[in-house]
Amino acid sequence: MIIDYFEEQMLYNFGFTPTNQQAEVVKLLAEFILSPTADSVFVLKGFAGTGKTSIVSALVKTMEQIKQDSTVLIAPTGRAAKVFSHYSDRQAYTVHKRIYRQKSIDKDSLFELNYNMKQNLLFICDEASMISNDSYLTGSLYGTGRLLDDMIHFIYGGKGCRLILLGDTAQLPPVGDGESPALQEDVLRSYGLDVTTYTLTQVVRQADSSGILWNATHLRQLINDEDIFDLPKIRFANFQDVRNISGNELIEALEQCYHRDGEDDTIVITRSNKRAVVYNNGIRNQILWRDSELASGDMLMVAKNNYFWTDKFNGEMIEEAKKDGKDIKDAPQTPFDFIANGDTVLVKRVRNEREFYGFRFADCELQFPDYDDYEMEVTVLLDTLQAEAPSLTKEQQDQLFNGVYEDYFDLKTKPEKLKAMKKDPYFNALQIKYAYAITCHKAQGGQWSNVFIDQGYMTEEMLGPDYFRWLYTAITRATKNVYFVNWKEEQTLS
Repeated sequence: MIIDYFEEQMLYNFGFTPTNQQAEVVKLLAEFILSPTADSVFVLKGFAGTGKTSIVSALVKTMEQIKQDSTVLIAPTGRAAKVFSHYSDRQAYTVHKRIYRQKSIDKDSLFELNYNMKQNLLFICDEASMISNDSYLTGSLYGTGRLLDDMIHFIYGGKGCRLILLGDTAQLPPVGDGESPALQEDVLRSYGLDVTTYTLTQVVRQADSSGILWNATHLRQLINDEDIFDLPKIRFANFQDVRNISGNELIEALEQCYHRDGEDDTIVITRSNKRAVVYNNGIRNQILWRDSELASGDMLMVAKNNYFWTDKFNGEMIEEAKKDGKDIKDAPQTPFDFIANGDTVLVKRVRNEREFYGFRFADCELQFPDYDDYEMEVTVLLDTLQAEAPSLTKEQQDQLFNGVYEDYFDLKTKPEKLKAMKKDPYFNALQIKYAYAITCHKAQGGQWSNVFIDQGYMTEEMLGPDYFRWLYTAITRATKNVYFVNWKEEQTLS
């Protein structure tokens, strides 16, 4: 009877008549939520437009009606968390923010896995396809460096706590992975969990009128059928939200989108950092008319995780609270534990440009749109703006390390020098790139009203699952319009 009530309440909160698949998912979720089996996980996969968003929104609302503060919404990145918050109408957090706690900067790891002291909480993780479990890729500054491992151990360390994972297996997996580990049943079972999984396939949202969804669904089917060794064709006819534009039309189309929806709601997605650099320079010079290398109003993307500036700010606030005789718990803290690779920032002010160690730096006041426009002043590394590499190369990183290291020649021991470098603003300068054009991995988890897609030079020899997932992921970043730049005639459906 309780399960029936929960199911009825979810369907009521759903707001419209569900498809057979959606009704089945609602029933399975009701059984999962009310099951006495604690060590269980629910994996909800689905194509774009199949209703995952509506189902989760109804679930969250139902959980709040039955028991307040019984759900926690999480996502791999700040932008993904912001999107999740928007469609669920509930605050979402990054996975890192919820499961880790900060340690002393003098220890080997800045953050360790926290203890889950909560009971009977339901964690819902969106964009689970982005969650890696490779310590080499995620780094060692957080817990074990294996994000999926740490997330599972944290959540199920709490009495009666469980997890729902949401994702789309057609999207790009984490860098270096062939598949997304958080969406694989065998991986989840290896933790001793009872796995319930369901895949929504029936597209219901604007299926007839949306070229975005029609083409995304078409690509998804090609991926499912492993029909991935011919150049995919895009249908433009009879759709208002997908267009094929030439290079000559590009500037005018971008200007219109910037004017209508803003620079922060329009993105160009490319297949390489090199191509992104070309686009970014063209947009800044020919549309935004910015002559200086970095200016107020520029949209930037963080190119590498940075733990220094948040730790510095939080430490200063704690020290200030101590001086004022206040409880350090009341000291203001940043809404994020670190500035993450892929975070978007807006430049508010640039000053004090200078050169040291063969690199150029500047002090910038930055605003973080994905964190309620939080502002912070940091030192940025200007050299990465025009670099074709994702961030500093190993050779450049070594050059910076050696240059800063020599500045501490007066310290007697190597541990003393390394400790000093951890607090050096130049060694820890924020690595940045322009954010008008980015690669698809950087775009994943985000949404924009307007998405411009440039696949670049493409041959049949370059085809495979990675390319099809790239194209599918790029298309599904758009909420209103997709513009295909210089799309080939032979890749067009009539």
